[in-house]
Amino acid sequence: MKNEALSTDALEALAEVARGLKSRRLSPRVFKHIKQLTGLKYTQYGRSGIPEVTEKGVQTLFLKSCIDALRLLARKPDAVVDPRALAFLLHKGHVEAQADGSHAVTTKGLESLADIDAQS
Repeated sequence: MKNEALSTDALEALAEVARGLKSRRLSPRVFKHIKQLTGLKYTQYGRSGIPEVTEKGVQTLFLKSCIDALRLLARKPDAVVDPRALAFLLHKGHVEAQADGSHAVTTKGLESLADIDAQS
């Protein structure tokens, strides 16, 4: 598998495309990264000529939200995070619910964060 690491700016452009573009006119951020995102199959052009996010792009954005939620919960256990990401992290055992309504990151979650940071 080739290195498909996206910059923060490229991920923000992908999120902008995922929110749904209304016209062919692209924002400067999307315009700068659309060729890379399309080449890596994160986006594709629809019939109307407007870029759309692919399933691979949706999965990438979901993974990013899970990682962001895990980092946020490691710093602040009572933080409000994306409910889908929280449900996924609870299911996988990276986070556990506390009696006071907050969430604590488990050792498995901390190891995953360490692995992610080591790859960066």
